[in-house]
Amino acid sequence: MKYIIFSALILVLSACSLAPDLDRPAAPIPGIYSTQAQMQGKSIAETGWRRVFTDPQLQYLIQLALENNRDLRIASLNVKAVRAQFQIQNSARLPTVDATAGSVRQRTAMTDSTAASINTQHSAGLTMTAFELDFFGRVKSLSDAAFARYLASEQGQRSAKISLIGAVADAYYENLLARQQLDLTEKTLADWRTSLKLTHSLKAAGQVSSADVTIAEGQVASAEADLSERQRQLSKTLNGLRLLTGSELIHNKANSDSISDSALPPQIPAGLPSDLLTLRPDILQAEQNLIAANADIGNARAAFFPRISLTTSIGYSSSSLSNLFGGNQHTWSFAPQMTQPIFQHGRLRSELKLAEIRKSSAIAEYERAIQTAFREVADALAGQATYASQIEAQQRFADSARKNLNLTRVRFSAGQDSRLQLLDAQRTLYTGQRALLELRRQQSSNTVVLYKSLGGGVLDE
Repeated sequence: MKYIIFSALILVLSACSLAPDLDRPAAPIPGIYSTQAQMQGKSIAETGWRRVFTDPQLQYLIQLALENNRDLRIASLNVKAVRAQFQIQNSARLPTVDATAGSVRQRTAMTDSTAASINTQHSAGLTMTAFELDFFGRVKSLSDAAFARYLASEQGQRSAKISLIGAVADAYYENLLARQQLDLTEKTLADWRTSLKLTHSLKAAGQVSSADVTIAEGQVASAEADLSERQRQLSKTLNGLRLLTGSELIHNKANSDSISDSALPPQIPAGLPSDLLTLRPDILQAEQNLIAANADIGNARAAFFPRISLTTSIGYSSSSLSNLFGGNQHTWSFAPQMTQPIFQHGRLRSELKLAEIRKSSAIAEYERAIQTAFREVADALAGQATYASQIEAQQRFADSARKNLNLTRVRFSAGQDSRLQLLDAQRTLYTGQRALLELRRQQSSNTVVLYKSLGGGVLDE
């Protein structure tokens, strides 16, 4: 009972802290997004990634990446390591009790008054070694800092998971675009090679000049060079997916031959900027790092005050093992110790100043994380608001270029347009189609950026 009361007293005396009150800085961002002031639905961070990326093949690739990606595995192990460090640090807040047992046999030297002898001493008991009475919160501050860093590492792992999901989605859309670009280039090259053959035939019949043949040959050569580039880009996108998923991929062209509207994530609700403070993992990570830096100040302040530690033991000691636990063999010791810094040559003041500087740096990093998040969301929302109309306009341009090419072919066959006009119409259509595909890629990439910048959705629903 006495030991229980003593332990409770220790815990009460260890409850104070010299860490300063933490006043989180006000968020240095506007209250609404300028381009999406009215969009306030459920945040994407509270939605599972399967509801965001609904393409079955993309879901399969993301699941592969979550299971096999080495970077995510390293982040998970880092969380476990930081958690173990917190548990080690937090254990110092409670006394440790060890059971001990031993036997000492020694020979004493002969003196003028005594003969040499051999003595044996047996002992058994419980010991508590150098437990610090945390009157000024030094150990508590260290534990609080370790716990905050553990929470920060968890947010870092979540951020890594969101980044991985976004990277897989981005690489997937890049791969789809590369296939579309390759298909377009192959069809265009086949068409231009047919035109080149026709031009050679017309040259043989004396209906066109050598200049027309040269222009047509140059156009085919340009498409052939473009084809090599598209093949190289497709290989790169596949390599990127292999690296992210950690596995060999078998492409199913029937399921992924285009970036359709159904393959893209739906319109993502942005909520209010204040949502970022509670849902975006890099901001939460910066906040926990700020809490840890604030706790470090408490530790640095407590270092100026005395450190009081207790070492105690209770047990039995006897020269005869058979009488070890006899009533007269009971032993105990109680050894409190106080250490007060006197001459540290400015070390403690410098450590306190360093802790305060690190807190100021953590505040700046916290504010920067908020500002960066707001900028990323605002930019992505601007893209979400404008890409659809831009793609629609580019689609009209491509349709117009196709109609113009058909009319030019008819006029060329009737001798009303020159070969140069026909080649120019072909190039215009090809350029317009390529620009349309590139816009679709940018739209998909912007959607992925918005998913990540809003804090993602990492639940596996």
